Formats: sequence, C-alpha cells, structure tokens
Amino acid sequence: MGCGLSKQDDGGPPRRKQGSVGDVVVFLPGLRTPRGVDFSSQSLDGRLDKAAVERLSALRARVVDMAMQESAAALKPRRKQGSSTANLLQALEDYLPLLLGLVKEGGESRHSVQFVWTNQEDNAEETAMADAWYEVLSVLHLMAMVCLLQANSLLLPRAYGDGYGPRVSEESRRATVDVFLKAAGYLDCAIRRVLPQIPSELRRQLPVDLAEGNLKALSLQALGQGVDMQLGLAIDSPKATLAVKRRLACEMVKYWNQIQESIPELTACDGWGKKHLLFVKWKYVEAKAAAYYFHGLILDEGNSEKSHGMAIAALQASEEFLKESKRASEAFHATPPTSRSPTPFGTAKYLFDKIPKDASSKVRINQDLYTQERVIGAPPPLPDFSLALTPEDYDLPPLDPLWNKEDGHQ
Repeated sequence: MGCGLSKQDDGGPPRRKQGSVGDVVVFLPGLRTPRGVDFSSQSLDGRLDKAAVERLSALRARVVDMAMQESAAALKPRRKQGSSTANLLQALEDYLPLLLGLVKEGGESRHSVQFVWTNQEDNAEETAMADAWYEVLSVLHLMAMVCLLQANSLLLPRAYGDGYGPRVSEESRRATVDVFLKAAGYLDCAIRRVLPQIPSELRRQLPVDLAEGNLKALSLQALGQGVDMQLGLAIDSPKATLAVKRRLACEMVKYWNQIQESIPELTACDGWGKKHLLFVKWKYVEAKAAAYYFHGLILDEGNSEKSHGMAIAALQASEEFLKESKRASEAFHATPPTSRSPTPFGTAKYLFDKIPKDASSKVRINQDLYTQERVIGAPPPLPDFSLALTPEDYDLPPLDPLWNKEDGHQ
C-alpha cells in the first residue's frame, strides 16, 4: 500500500492533523465521521412517507454534527472531560434502529441512498457507497471508537483533592474493563452480523478502517487492554497469587499476538496507520515483559538448578522486553499526530519498578548456577492459557416502531 493521500476535502474536520492529540493510554485511529445526506432529495422520496424521511434526516443530522464536534475535540491536546462522548453514543444508538429499516428483508430502500464517511487509516480521504449496510457498519465502528475514547478518558490521572497527587483510581480501572468489553461487542457484531450482508465485491471496496482484519484487531485490542486493567488490579490486590498474575500476563501476550496476525496492511509511512502499528508493537512487547517476569518468579520458587536457571533466563528476557517496550512507546508517541504518555500506573508502573531490581537480584542470588550458556540461551516457553475475556454480547437492535407504521402505510 502506498503512502499517498487523496486531497483533503473542505467542510470536515482534519483527518490526519500534524500536532498533538494529548495523553494516550488507549489507541484509536481517530474518528471516522459521516458527511451530510439529504434523504428527501434522494430516491427515498416516494418510497417512504414524509414522517419517516424527516425522522431519518433529523437523527442522522444530529449524528453528523456531534461526530464532527467530537472528532475535532479528540484532536486537541487538552480536551475537557464531559458528557459529549456519552451523548454521541446515545445519538448513534437512537439512529441505528431507524437506519435498520432500510435494510430489512424485502425492503426496496437499501440501495437508495449514497452514504459518505471520511476515513482515517485508508489512503482514500472518504468512501461513498449506496448500500445501507455500509452505513450500519460505519455506525457500529464509530460506536466502538467512541467507547475507546471514553476508556482513554477514564484512564487519565486526575486529582481527587485528598492530599495525594493525580492518579487513576481503582474505580476508573474497573469501569474501563466494562467499556472495553462494550467496544469489543460492537465490533464483534459488525463482523458477525453486518459484514456478511455486504457482497464480496463491495467488501473489497471498503476502506481499510472497516476491513475485517482491522475490526478484529481493534476488538482484540479492547480485550487485551481489558486484561491489562485486570492484571493491574491483581497486582494491587494482596489476595492475588503469582499464578493468577502470570495467567493474566500470558493472556495479554496471546491477545496481542492475535492482533498482530489480524491487523491488515496499513500505510506505514505516516499518520494513523503507522501509529497504529507502533501501538501494537509497544503493547505486545510490554505484555511479554510482564509474562516473563511473573513466569520467572514462579520458576524461581522451584528447588532444582534447572528451574533456577530458567528463572534467570525468563527474568532477563523480561528486562530486555521492558527496554524494548520503552523504545516502542517513545516511537509511538513521537509519530504524528504526536501524543504524550501520562504517568505510568497499574501494570506498567509495577513493571518499571520491579523488573530491573528483581532481574539483577536473582542473578546475584543464583550466581553459582549462572553460566554463560544460560545467558545466551532462549528463555523458557510461556504457559498457554485459554482466553477468558470475551466481547460483550451485543446484537443489532429491533427496528424502530416507525417502520411498523410505514409497512401499514405501504
């Protein structure tokens, strides 16, 4: 895929703004935004009564206005907290049941309207399709991205006026897990229920933002970051065992490995595509650092020379992956649109505090078992655990009652 971009159209928010998008904990490739549609001037006129056309127009116009405002706000380094994302999500949820009437079985309106959306990761500036299922797919994708935006907001440190410095509360981290599962649910529904409705020829024309591999990768990202929050909470809990922490860390590795296998070819020259790939690399090696660290601590509990040697190899691997993750994080944040890394918390803070100390101390303690062969040897394999987190169960909503009246009218 080449690096060229189509000409920026007037009338919409900038797609790949060179500047800063502020503090980023949760990656999302900007927000795809819809262009305005005049339903009354298109071929719906005569197929639907005036009330249905007016309702569709009003709900979609509300989505267009709020999405463009939210997209512009998301590109600002210091965005204020507020209810704008919740309002946009509600607007999309209100619009979807009415939109689904255009694709109901036997309906004649599916191909009557040309829907246009701006892209973020595709070379094409925008994609237009006369298929209402494309609109449904775009709506579900935007709903998921809004959830990721909410999750990022929840995970930014804030002051609580209690004499302690700004921090990410346990309540926020727990709440974010539910938001991640919700985002994954929207994307999973898009893959299961919507993509199969679009003919293969049209699917090949979808922007890379909506490619099945990208939808799957973003869904897995939400699940992987949800496990990251669970691991951070387990680290803070005195009741959580090393085995529990290792399992969660190994699950993170598995999620991010699947993301690398799913993600489609993205424009790696600049912009959101390059940033997306760097984020995946960063979180994958960070997950490996955590997994090898906890695996090493468990192996060190063994009594044999072999287990102590494997523990040292695992802990050294964790230290190397931690260094690599720091470099990947710096590259991610430096890539335009640039971003900032907020103060580490949860899993990341723990790893930066513990791995360098524990890796060196275990080597000293086991100096008599430490050989050159083990230094250069490969670390022991990580245990393979089944993935526990799954997307929230979400399905397309029932049709708006207006369609029942419309059927009677026709």
